[in-house]
Amino acid sequence: MTEIRKVGVVGCGLMGSGIAQIAATAGHQVVVVESNAGALETGLGRIRGSLAKLTDKGKISTEMRDRALVAIESSDTLEALGDCDLVVEAIVEDLEVKKTLFADLGRATRDDCILASNTSSFPISAMAEASGRPSRVLGLHFFNPVPLMKLVEVVQSEKTDDDAFAEARAFAERCGKAPIRASDTPGFVVNRLLVPYLVEAIRMLERGEATKEDIDTGMMLGCGHPMGPLTLLDYVGLDTTLFIIDGWHERFPNDPLFTPPESLRQMVAEGRLGRKSGRGFYEWDGDKRK
Repeated sequence: MTEIRKVGVVGCGLMGSGIAQIAATAGHQVVVVESNAGALETGLGRIRGSLAKLTDKGKISTEMRDRALVAIESSDTLEALGDCDLVVEAIVEDLEVKKTLFADLGRATRDDCILASNTSSFPISAMAEASGRPSRVLGLHFFNPVPLMKLVEVVQSEKTDDDAFAEARAFAERCGKAPIRASDTPGFVVNRLLVPYLVEAIRMLERGEATKEDIDTGMMLGCGHPMGPLTLLDYVGLDTTLFIIDGWHERFPNDPLFTPPESLRQMVAEGRLGRKSGRGFYEWDGDKRK
C-alpha cells in the first residue's frame, strides 16, 4: 500500500473547499481545480476564513495554518492533477456530469491514482466504469461542514480493489476523520437510514397524525436527536431531499420507502426550500428558526 501524498480536489464549493482544507492541514500537497474563477476565489476565501477561526480558537497553531495555506495551489484545468495520488470529485450532484468528469480524470491522471467521489446518493459503480479503471475508484463521502464533521463514508464498489480502499481509509484517518466502510448501495449507510426517516416524518404530518412541533420534540426528547426531522429537512434543504428521493424512486420504483411525498414536491414547487429560502416547514431568519 502506497501512502497518499498529493491530493487533487475538483470543485471548490462548500464541500470541495472543506476537503482541500483538511487535506492540506493534515500535511498533504493539494491541487484544487475549479473552472469558475468566481467560485474558486470564494472557495479559497472560505478556506482562509475557516483556518483563521480555527487558529483564533486554538484548534490549530499559526504554523499549521500557514503550512496549509502554502500547500494549496489552484488551477482551472484537469491536467494539473497529473501527478496526484488521490483525486476527490466534489462537483454538482448530476450523474451524467460526474460520469463525464470521471472519463476525463481517467485520461488526465496516472493509472495508479485513486479517483474518489464525494457523492451522497449516486452509485460509485457508474462513475467507476466511466473512468476506465474501476478498480481504483471509490466513494469518499464527507459530511458538511467538512472541517468539523468527523465521519467519512469510504464506499467500496464491487470492483474497487482492497489496496485502494485501504489507502483511502488511511488518508481519511490522517485527516483526523473517523472512516466507516460502506457498500455501493443507495445512500450508503447514513443517508440510506436518514432519508426514509425524514420522508416518513413528512408522511406522518400529511396524515395529520401529529403536529410538526410534536414530531420534532418527540424525536429530540425521545431519541436524543439534536434536532427533529422536520427542522432537519429545512436545514438540509427540501429540494435536496426531493432530489435524492426522486433519484432512488427512479432506480427502485417498487420500493415504497423511496416514494416521494406529494406535499414535499408541492413545497419545492412553491419555492419553500427550508432555511435557504427563509421558509419550509418553519419560518427562518438566516440560520435561526423563528
